[in-house]
Amino acid sequence: MPKFKLWTSMGLLLTYKCSAACAFCYYKCNPQKAGLISIANAIAAWKSLKTIAGESAKIHITGGEPFLYWQHLTKLLETAAELGLGPVDMVETNGFWADEKTDIIDKLKFLDSHNVKKLKISYDPFHAEFVEYDKVKLLAETACQILGPERVLVRWQEYIQKDLSVKNLSEEEKTAFFSNSIKEHPCRFTGRAADKLAQVSANKELEEIAKKSCKNSFLGAKGIHIDPYGNIFSGVCSGIIIGNINEKPLEQVWLDFNPTKEEFLSVLFNNGPAGLLEKAIKQGYEKSRLYSGKCHLCTALRQFFFDKRQLLKIIGPRDCYA
Repeated sequence: MPKFKLWTSMGLLLTYKCSAACAFCYYKCNPQKAGLISIANAIAAWKSLKTIAGESAKIHITGGEPFLYWQHLTKLLETAAELGLGPVDMVETNGFWADEKTDIIDKLKFLDSHNVKKLKISYDPFHAEFVEYDKVKLLAETACQILGPERVLVRWQEYIQKDLSVKNLSEEEKTAFFSNSIKEHPCRFTGRAADKLAQVSANKELEEIAKKSCKNSFLGAKGIHIDPYGNIFSGVCSGIIIGNINEKPLEQVWLDFNPTKEEFLSVLFNNGPAGLLEKAIKQGYEKSRLYSGKCHLCTALRQFFFDKRQLLKIIGPRDCYA
């Protein structure tokens, strides 16, 4: 039977709420979104990954923006430390909160004393549209002082050298800047990235995409993400629910996986998103001439089915599509 690789990495999506609404966000996060993963669910998933992967298990905390819920984040890290669950590989942030150096130092020292190995700061043309450069620069410099440069990851490091001034660009200039950035640092065209960014980058005809299944994407994924509602996403496939930890423990989801048991996943597994086209077209889907790749096509088709309120046990949650 086809099986997942052993899951060794897990991202805990603390929330879908974010101070930003980046054009490339895989989860369509923004300030109006909600959701907050419970401490119990986060700890249960954490324990399950250790059951699956043992000492190879790696946990990172992301979102949305985790620092919007600092007290909740601290409670999660304190609970994990009390239970001896081991280190957190990294905590991610866009740095929107980094106004005062004393506050930054206090938060960094807390992370340092609660088993967080790295701080990942998201800074690129997309985040620069929403987060002031001075805050990101102050956070990066202070983190290097407190944690050491080797424990601070800026994505992407080349952009931190100067203020990108994205807010001052026209929409046309912004689109061009984003497009060039994607050429340097390719992104997945899922979530919000499958909107304008994918259209600008579209250069593949359906005949080319139709040759590609999702078999390797499913079976080759070494990691998962757990969202605030307990939904499990495999690898980079945001918005495709393969299980929920409120219904079944994570290790059982891994053991029970069989893509032939569910028609939608079976089509993706064997034929890729192009296998869903006929069904969508019969219901009124208007295909484009060009796509940026199979993830772009997949996201467009899933959005179509979601809007028609179909396959909602797998195509969801609403936060990833609305």
